[in-house]
Amino acid sequence: MKETALCPRLSKAMELIGKRWTALIIYQLLEGPQRFNAIESALPISGRLLSERLKELEKEQIVERKVYSEVPVRVEYTLTDKGRSLEGAVREIETWAQNWT
Repeated sequence: MKETALCPRLSKAMELIGKRWTALIIYQLLEGPQRFNAIESALPISGRLLSERLKELEKEQIVERKVYSEVPVRVEYTLTDKGRSLEGAVREIETWAQNWT
C-alpha cells in the first residue's frame, strides 16, 4: 500500500489493521488471553494465516505470545497495552457495522 504524504501514521495503522482478519483477531483477544486453537476455532481462518497475522501483531507489539513450560507446552496470546488501546476503535466499528450494514 502506498503511504500517503498527508498522514503517514494513519496510513501505516490502516495498512496493519486493515489486513484481512487482523481486526477480528484483535476483537477476539479483547475477551482475554487465548490459546491458538481457541482463536482458530472462533474465526473462519486457516491456521497458517492466523499464525502469520499473530506474528505480525507480535512484531508490532499489539499481541504478546506467552509460552508456559508445561507438558505439553501451553502458548497463550494476549493483547498488550498497545493492543488494548485499540478497543475503542474496534468497538466503534462494531457499532457502526450494527447500525449500517
